[in-house]
Amino acid sequence: MPGTAVDIDDALILSSFKDEKTRDIAFTQLVRKYQERLYWHIRRMVTEHEDTNDILQNVFIKVWKNLADFRQEANLYTWMYRIATNETLTWIEQQKKRSSVSLSGDENIFADKLVAQKGFDANKLEWKLQQAIQSLPEKQRIVFNLRYYDEMPYEEMAVVLDTSVGALKASYHHAVKKVEAFITH
Repeated sequence: MPGTAVDIDDALILSSFKDEKTRDIAFTQLVRKYQERLYWHIRRMVTEHEDTNDILQNVFIKVWKNLADFRQEANLYTWMYRIATNETLTWIEQQKKRSSVSLSGDENIFADKLVAQKGFDANKLEWKLQQAIQSLPEKQRIVFNLRYYDEMPYEEMAVVLDTSVGALKASYHHAVKKVEAFITH
């Protein structure tokens, strides 16, 4: 449907945001365009809807505060994915500190939360895939989600995660092998 927020060009959103009269409308368009993608990016890392919404709200607050200074050195969504990733990682670190869980056991925090989620059937492949993903180390889990679900190119992931393409390819390769091993056993 032409003219919807999803169809609006990022450059138009950014130029409208710079004008005080159209700033609110531009930001609303930006939120409508990217909220679902960012929601699922965050949700795959933290698993719970309420936590995801809290983090997403913080992401959009940061975007609002910093959008006027956005220099367009990266794509707008890549910049927002980086903010979302950093906000989520910060939230995860806070949860680790609150629960006093050792770093070696942190992956199970989120895997245990999956059990309580409605709509999952432990006999389905989807359930095993989600368990496998949650069992991955944090960095591999993020790289796997960005590549597998978001189909993000390695070059954009490198910007989001501030790391090299080679390291990302290696992380994804290891993650895929671990997921395959988890599912087949």
